[in-house]
Amino acid sequence: MQPIQFEPALRQARLHLLEHGDCPPEGVDERVARSWRRSLAAGLLPAGRLLETEHASGGGLRHTLESNHDLLAHSRPVMEYLFEQVRHSQGMVILADSQGTLMHTLGHADFLGKAERVALANGASWHEQHRGTNAIGTALIEASGIEIHGAEHFFERNDFLTCTAVPILSAMGQLMGVIDISGDQRSGHPHTLGLLNMAASMIENRLLTATCQRHIRLHLHAYQEGIGSVAEGIIALSIDGWIVGANRAALALLHLGATDLGATPLARTMDVGLDELLARHKRRPGQATQVRLLDGSTLFVQVHLDATALPAAPAARVNQLISAPVDALARLDTGDLRWRNAADKARRVADKPIPVLIQGESGVGKELFARAVHESGPRRNGPFVAINCAALPENLIEAELFGYAPGAFTGARREGGLGRLREAHIGTLFLDEIGDMPLTMQTRLLRVLQERQVTPLGGGRPVDVDFALICATHCKLREMADQGRFRSDLYYRINGLTVQLPALRERTDFSALTLRLLANINPERGIHLAPDLLARLSQHPWPGNLRQYAGMLRTASAMLDPHEDCIDWSHLPDDVVEELTTPAPTVSAVSAPGASQNLDELSRVTIRQALESSCGNISQAARRLGISRQTLYRKLND
Repeated sequence: MQPIQFEPALRQARLHLLEHGDCPPEGVDERVARSWRRSLAAGLLPAGRLLETEHASGGGLRHTLESNHDLLAHSRPVMEYLFEQVRHSQGMVILADSQGTLMHTLGHADFLGKAERVALANGASWHEQHRGTNAIGTALIEASGIEIHGAEHFFERNDFLTCTAVPILSAMGQLMGVIDISGDQRSGHPHTLGLLNMAASMIENRLLTATCQRHIRLHLHAYQEGIGSVAEGIIALSIDGWIVGANRAALALLHLGATDLGATPLARTMDVGLDELLARHKRRPGQATQVRLLDGSTLFVQVHLDATALPAAPAARVNQLISAPVDALARLDTGDLRWRNAADKARRVADKPIPVLIQGESGVGKELFARAVHESGPRRNGPFVAINCAALPENLIEAELFGYAPGAFTGARREGGLGRLREAHIGTLFLDEIGDMPLTMQTRLLRVLQERQVTPLGGGRPVDVDFALICATHCKLREMADQGRFRSDLYYRINGLTVQLPALRERTDFSALTLRLLANINPERGIHLAPDLLARLSQHPWPGNLRQYAGMLRTASAMLDPHEDCIDWSHLPDDVVEELTTPAPTVSAVSAPGASQNLDELSRVTIRQALESSCGNISQAARRLGISRQTLYRKLND
């Protein structure tokens, strides 16, 4: 609390603000100075009058209360407890919503009259733009707890107040409201901020527990006895092991931020997976277990799993979930909905004799996706045989695929060769870039797929083969088949289920994906990107997709000094810096003389121009074109 003898200095600083448009270089807390500048920019004056519109009407207040029903319900008991602790100070406890509207107050009778004179009552807005610098409004803007004493308030009429406020956050880290203690500045107490932090934690924990009943919850603390206390961490998990909610204590314990929620799997924070934690819970329900975090520290974890963890899930299903591990596809999922949709479709056919065709630009991770499909299916214990059809010499691809008999050709091994198709028996065969397979090989592959037998090159008895088939290509196979450059009958044979993996510039999980790539590159270090660099990288078109981006991150990681953990512009290769800082060239929508002027071509040119001018941002490009994202995706895939 500011000592009373400093009040004249604060008033002088406020006068300096009005005369010069800024605060003096010293004498004012930096957060207060920022708030004063915002208040002045909002057109407020310290001695100015308030507008009547700053108080909600009866109907408006009812709407506010109804919209914040859960926050009010879980805050009232805590506020009553809090008021009992500060009753002697003759002040009041206040709950405001995320817009600064006062919703519920408890006050000492001797103070309420003074409070009403400055509109410190239900329905009033104490947002900064209406009331200038004050604890409620400034805590909302600064997103942190703050104390505002006496003349630190922007409006002179509020100089008699001392106010302390702390934000209340949802399980997803969203600002829900503010809890505040206000009173006469002579009755301020140095422990008020700590008391409010505890009260906010109690409300947040109650809200998280109530709103995440349909999730698996983990209660965490460094000490076993700390679980169940107000200081415990709580995280909510999806059924596939992703952290979808947490209180502030849990975020601090796991070294996460609010932006990591929904984008971080549990496996990235500790050395025990969800399946193992659930298995321990099944053996000893309600008992905390010790886990090790990836930074080497240890925590105690208690699992809370309600029968409502899944909609209408019976107890037998819950027990089944306790034993079920997260599959390989879920472990790759970093939150992009298009990628997740492709994974969901592939997962449904993983146990069926349906071939999968993965389409996508070069570098989007088609082989990684195919391997995860294999590891998520019933053939996971069998071999995964990957063949890049574009990398095999044409004169060797037949022998490589189908095997050969002893002495089948010059240079052949004496014992012959098994062939990659036979190596894939009881497992999965992955044919990457199948669009580059020669037509003669396509004919032989089609026969194998029809007969499920392989005849080695140079003769010999046909050998039965049994494998799941996954193919991948960056080509438009349907167009190639129509043009006679790919066998139509083979196309329809391998096209049991087609999934399209999004390009990196189209993905909505860029931040989470970046963290995963960095963790794979630097498993022993918590490397991250500077926020402004991450924002610029997310706007780059990345023609080489994940392969190009991961290569750049690998190089940048190598440029870090041993004590550094943040990649910044100085760590990037020069060519990458140049690409990121050079504006994308515009593309004329008018074709060169003699070029085709049909509508399809003009459409493609226009779309390309919109994408380049939007740095690959699909949503922005769609807005420029005046079409929906879905329509743009469809046109890109045509």
